[in-house]
Amino acid sequence: MGASKRFIRTSCAAALLIFFTASHAFAIDIEIREGVASFYSDRFQGSPTASGEPFDQQALTAAHPTLPFGTKVLVTRPDTGQEVEVLINDRGPFVKGRIIDLSKRAARQLGMIRRGVAPVMITLVD
Repeated sequence: MGASKRFIRTSCAAALLIFFTASHAFAIDIEIREGVASFYSDRFQGSPTASGEPFDQQALTAAHPTLPFGTKVLVTRPDTGQEVEVLINDRGPFVKGRIIDLSKRAARQLGMIRRGVAPVMITLVD
C-alpha cells in the first residue's frame, strides 16, 4: 500500500475517532438540563429543518441549539410529571431563556398547547 493511501486511511480513522469522542463527551456534558420549552408555529409545517428533513408537526421531534441531530431526549414537565420522548432534528430555539422547541404533537403530550411554553427538564435517552 502506498504512503498516500495509508495517510488517507489514517486521517479518516482519526477524524471519525475525534468526531465520535467529541459527540459522546458533549452528550455527557448536558445529561440533564432544566429550562423553558416552546413549540413550533404551524407556519413551519413542511419547511426544511437544519438536518434537511421537512418539519412535521405530527412527528415527535424537537430543535435544540447544540445536541447532535438524531439524539433522543426525554422532555419532562416537573410541575405535572408529563413526559415525551423526542428526536432532535433541528436547531433552535432562538428565544432567550428557552432550551428546546417541540413539535405540536410533543407539546400536546406535555399539555402545553394553551400556554405555549412550559418548564421542562431534558434528559438524554440511551
